[in-house]
This record gives sequence, C-alpha cells and structure tokens, in this order.
Amino acid sequence: MGEAPQVIYDVNGQETDDQNQDSWFEEVIDHDLKWSFSLNSVLHKGISEYQEIALLDTQRFGKALVIDGKMQSAELDEFIYHECLIHPPLLSHPNPKTVFIMGGGEGSAAREALKHKSIERVIMCDIDQEVVDFCRQYLTVNREAFSHKKLHLVINCAKAELEKRKDKFDIIIGDLADPVEGGPCYQLYTKSFYEKTLKPKLNDNGIFVTQAGPAGIFTHKEVFTCIYNTIKQVFKYAMVYTTHIPSFADTWGWVMASDQPFSIGAEKMDKRIQARIDGELLYLNGDWFQSSTIMNKTVSQSLQNETHVYTEEDARFIHGHGVAKRI
Repeated sequence: MGEAPQVIYDVNGQETDDQNQDSWFEEVIDHDLKWSFSLNSVLHKGISEYQEIALLDTQRFGKALVIDGKMQSAELDEFIYHECLIHPPLLSHPNPKTVFIMGGGEGSAAREALKHKSIERVIMCDIDQEVVDFCRQYLTVNREAFSHKKLHLVINCAKAELEKRKDKFDIIIGDLADPVEGGPCYQLYTKSFYEKTLKPKLNDNGIFVTQAGPAGIFTHKEVFTCIYNTIKQVFKYAMVYTTHIPSFADTWGWVMASDQPFSIGAEKMDKRIQARIDGELLYLNGDWFQSSTIMNKTVSQSLQNETHVYTEEDARFIHGHGVAKRI
C-alpha cells in the first residue's frame, strides 16, 4: 500500500503530526462545505491499488473508515446504516438463504446478514484486499463475523465475480463506496450492470438492495434520484427509504427492488424480526421502516420527475475524486 496524501489538520487548518491532540480530519462535502472530526489518532492510512484509505480514531464517533476522502462507516453509529441496508430486504423475503454482498469489506454488512437464522451462505465480495485486511485487524466488533463458517470472503470485482458464478442468490446487496469520479464502484450503479449482470443472478423471488448516496433536501439530486430511476427501469418493483446518519452529516438513501411484490406491513415485519433474528436490533422496527419510505414533498417530486439513467457514458458523481482520477 502506498503512502496517502495528508488528511490531518490542526484547529487552525494547518497540516500537523498525526498524533497531535489537536488533529482534525476534514471531509470535503462540496467546494464550499467541509465536515470536520477531532481525532485521537490515525490508526492507518495509505493508498491501495484502487482507493485512498484511512482508519481514524475520532473523538466523537470512535473508529472511522474513510475511503477516497469520504466517511464510509463510524463505530458509534454504523449500526444505523447497516441495519437499514441489510434487514429490510431479508425481512421482506419469505425465506432468505443465500446472500451476495458487493463490497462490504469492513464486515458489518455480513455481520448483520448472519443474524438471520435462515441464512445458509453469505458471499462477501470486495475488490480491495487492503481494506479487508486492516478492517479485520482493527474493527474488533466484526471479528466474529469474519470467522463465521457461513461467510465466504472473495477478493474480486463484484461484476467479474457475478459474471463467472453459476449460482443464484435470494438477496444481492450493494454495500459500495459512493460513486466518485475515478473511483472503483461507479460502474456498479449502471443500468447495463443491473440488467445484464446482477438481475440474472437473483432467484425468482430475489431482492436487490443498494445504498444510494445522500438523500437530504439539498443533496438528493446528486445520485439518489438517478440511482432509483435507473433501477426502476430494470425491475418491476422498486422502492426507496431514507434515514439520518449522524457521522455522514446528512440523510442517507437506499433503493430496494425485485420482480416480485415484496412490501410487508409494520406488524408483519416486527413478527419476522422476533422470529428470524438472533439478538436485538438497535434501530430498525416495523413502524420506523414504514415511516422511512415516506419522502418529503421536495424529494418525492424529484424522484417522480427524474429522467436520468445511470450509464458508464453518462454517470453522475458525488463531490470528490478516486485514485484513478488523481493519477
């Protein structure tokens, strides 16, 4: 792994030593907006073949994984993102047994999927061995998941892995980094990928879910609405849901889709949580999930009016650049 550019600043905005008690990490949200985290230390930083990586020990949110300058997950509140990503599709499926996770290198998505008693096999496919290795080392909360006998870890491009596999899955999950220009993931948000590669690998009643980027009142048009519009061109049924993630400083969105109706009511979801899941969920229940599918007027209208279809030739990106763009 190569040496990463400096991401650490003191309180006055000057570069400083990693262990300085006044060190800060600044995430650039847009050209005129930054989001800063006070640090205890920098646990790891570098550049892999695919992306710039940092693992930070923040004072407010605990250990935080940062990829290409974007917060991916924080110890204090990652359960919100991962419960929202994993449990709605698994609970909406009548009897999920097999799961394929695209990305998910930190292990949290696999951890949540493995809570379901019906699950027989989870394939976690991440392109970056470096990310997986240091998450296994530093993110102790997921050590049990990484060693679980039902988890099969594959280091490969998710597209290439799905194309070569003969098996199909009940659930396919997009736990991918945000689409940034030059990053490794934006091709996995395209119509051609959904249509030609992903959908054929779902079982007849299979469900697909993906994280779909920021969905706030000022940010939802970046990629959220066009990811939804792209997915609904491919699947008969598609729905969105959102919630606030404190460490992301925004509302976040997901899109869930299938060729079979998959909507269930709040009471049925609560019963399935009780019957199917080992342990207790901290965030998700039936009433909350129903409320999360209701958008405010502005976002709802944007979703209805969106016409852009995500393609490799006509992609949208959130602010920032991946390693390939910077080289």
